[in-house]
Amino acid sequence: MKKTNTKRATIYLDSDLHRALRIKAAETEHSISELVQEAIKLSLAEDSIDLSAFEQRRKEPSLPFEDVLKKLRKNGKI
Repeated sequence: MKKTNTKRATIYLDSDLHRALRIKAAETEHSISELVQEAIKLSLAEDSIDLSAFEQRRKEPSLPFEDVLKKLRKNGKI
């Protein structure tokens, strides 16, 4: 991991998650910081994709949830 332009942060993890993260770090020969940073990047990339999809579908008509449920009941789906 590059050391340029990095910031230090404190996070609190469930002890089981921390143990799993330590094991994965050891098995993959990556630091915990590298694994956490990669997970954050993936999460943010997914958010970016979601926002892009929302923007593309912005002009589609919205369906009230109640109407969807009524249609499902009417069609015997629920």
